[in-house]
Amino acid sequence: MQTSLEDLVTDTIEAVGVATPNLAAAQTDGSAKGKPQARRSRVSNEDRRFKVFSGTANRGLAEEICKHIGVTLGETRMTRFADGEVYFQLLENVRGADVFVVQPTCWPVDQHLMELLIMIDALKRASAGRITVVVPYYGYARQDRKDRPRVAISSKLVADLMTTAGAHRALFMDLHAAQIQGFFNIPVDHLFASPVMIGYFRELNLPDLTVVSPDAGGVERARFIATKLGVPMAIVDKRRTDLNVTEVMNVIGDVKGRTCLIVDDIIDTGGTLVKTVDTLLEKGATRVYAGASHPVLSGEAVERIANSRLAQLVVTDSIPLREEAQGLKESGKIKVLSVAGLLGAAILSIHMETSVSSLFS
Repeated sequence: MQTSLEDLVTDTIEAVGVATPNLAAAQTDGSAKGKPQARRSRVSNEDRRFKVFSGTANRGLAEEICKHIGVTLGETRMTRFADGEVYFQLLENVRGADVFVVQPTCWPVDQHLMELLIMIDALKRASAGRITVVVPYYGYARQDRKDRPRVAISSKLVADLMTTAGAHRALFMDLHAAQIQGFFNIPVDHLFASPVMIGYFRELNLPDLTVVSPDAGGVERARFIATKLGVPMAIVDKRRTDLNVTEVMNVIGDVKGRTCLIVDDIIDTGGTLVKTVDTLLEKGATRVYAGASHPVLSGEAVERIANSRLAQLVVTDSIPLREEAQGLKESGKIKVLSVAGLLGAAILSIHMETSVSSLFS
């Protein structure tokens, strides 16, 4: 797995986007018993059994994915009744088709989750051959265990809802906890935005760089990026005092006189990020950058980041950037990288029934 992901990182840096699978090889490959494989069209936009649909959560990303894989985004009708109920209708035939539904469950989480479930149900009742949910950001992922008495494991509930609605397969990116894959009784592919992030920071060529994990849970992610960039790593020891409230305690590792890169999966309220930046600068760091896959940016996050001493926050387009954060994007304090190529390559691999292992570890 490690070697495959390393090859992917190299390919990502050499080109804008991710290389797509070898379609010709997938068509000529036969099974062990000599039976011919089911043939797929070599040109994706001519394959009427290959369809991609999108909800309202991140239609822009879905359109970019379709450009990468050469298909037209499916036509649908999504409206709401006066009381807020979702009305969804497919405007094209999907009988027997291999269908992919792109819908991150970002803010407003419950609304977008309900849209996704209704879309899955409509596809199931329209006799779609296979339904794959493509969820770049998985809402409720942080509620993955009972950390206090009498609380729900909401991420398991969401997994059950998707499966019960009729999903046959799921594709995620940078889950908050990798073990969430085990909540599903259907095949799950888990991608990482690391290749895109690594390519960007290599181009920046930051001097005396140290990769920093903001907590113990992110050490594996930080270690992988530090190894690929060939730089040392540090860890911030933090104590969470309440929901969305953290108190930074200590820094493990030498950051004095160095440029620091904080890597995380989610930037939510921004409180932890800003406290980590201040702590690193107090410990002697010269500049601090941050990279995160999902820019949730809820509450006062945008204001906190704008007023912080953070040099730049690098995120992906797994979810749309909040409107109030657009000013920071224009000023360069927030940089948005596209993961459409990465997701597109995974979707095409799943459709062609070729290996997806080179896209995740």
